[in-house]
Amino acid sequence: MKFGNVIVCLFLSGSLFAQTKSSSAEVLAQPQAAPESTTLSGPSKIDAAKEADIRRLMDLAGTRLLVTQTMDGMEKSIKPLMMSSFPPGEYREKLIDLFFAKFHSKAVPKQLLDLAVPAYDRYYTQEEVKGLIQFYETPLGQKLASVQPKMSGELREVGRKWGEGLGRDAMVEVLAEHPELATALEAAKKGTQR
Repeated sequence: MKFGNVIVCLFLSGSLFAQTKSSSAEVLAQPQAAPESTTLSGPSKIDAAKEADIRRLMDLAGTRLLVTQTMDGMEKSIKPLMMSSFPPGEYREKLIDLFFAKFHSKAVPKQLLDLAVPAYDRYYTQEEVKGLIQFYETPLGQKLASVQPKMSGELREVGRKWGEGLGRDAMVEVLAEHPELATALEAAKKGTQR
């Protein structure tokens, strides 16, 4: 489900981006436990029957697999950012590998799914959830649930390549239009190579 991907990306990119940009003092600060089934504004109070239906919908829609796949994809795209965020040195690769090992030991997909339940509650009525369950029980719904993770992975890779190309082209054009910036960039490169 597209909505589930957005939730996962926001949670993971926010937490991993915050980790990569934290100072060493913040990284060493006391870790906080993941909240139990809460919204961004506080504990949720969802009708038990509706919550059960939401969880059934997430199971039928393959949301758990999407969560796992998205977490893996986020790691692949964030790891290079982390590498460039820390000063070079022999420690860097080991630090980042240990960070991801620790992150994986704490990142339990069920916790993220628990956090998604209140969002489903806010955006879908009980009748809509039941309608989506009926859809995902059909052959077409089952096909959507089975191909969505593969398709999302393919689209993410296509989007990454597309964005890289656009970024490269935009930078070449900006440097061509502003030769003073191209000169400053070359001088900065030479200054860091000393």
